[in-house]
Amino acid sequence: MKSYKVVYKGGEGEITEKKSRFIATVHPVETEEEAAAFIGAIKKKYWDASHNCSAFTIGRNHELTRCSDDGEPSGTAGRPMLDVLLREDIHNAAVVVTRYFGGTLLGTGGLVRAYQKSTQAGLAQACVIEKRQGRILEIGTDYNGLGKIQYLLAQQKIPVLHTEYTDQVSMQAMVPAEEKDELAKAVTEATSGTAALNWGGQAEYAVIAGQVEIFE
Repeated sequence: MKSYKVVYKGGEGEITEKKSRFIATVHPVETEEEAAAFIGAIKKKYWDASHNCSAFTIGRNHELTRCSDDGEPSGTAGRPMLDVLLREDIHNAAVVVTRYFGGTLLGTGGLVRAYQKSTQAGLAQACVIEKRQGRILEIGTDYNGLGKIQYLLAQQKIPVLHTEYTDQVSMQAMVPAEEKDELAKAVTEATSGTAALNWGGQAEYAVIAGQVEIFE
């Protein structure tokens, strides 16, 4: 998998359907234990709610998924919530939708739509990022090659981590792993072979608010 989406920072969204309140709380999780602790905490927070339905998915390939209707008719809450996470292909995420019953029955279809809509509202308030596998590339160049390299990196949307200016220019860039060979060839051609390229180790990274964050 070249890249995958995860919840970086949780969020909370709310909708109202026929006077029933649906509060969706989204949280990043890495293990089943973390998911269980999060679900337990939300149930404690909203102890007086009619239902606290939940769903989570863990793993690069959704290896572990669980969902619960928490008293709603079977298949009307937890599974529709999980379907949203899977359809959006979001990994390592848990969501609890808290319902305060408003006195009007929604019916099977209405419940499915409400739990999916509230899950989407929660995700909209969370920070979802795309993690990628990358290699750190150190580029050494003279000032004649600088503009060409900067243009090339910008064109291919490759983030620059650091630039140091002395009698030469030293740059660090985070290159998607699958673009490694292509970029090396492009930099060599653009600078007529004068740029020095040194590859560092592989790392998982994401661009968040225009900044590169590297994950261990």
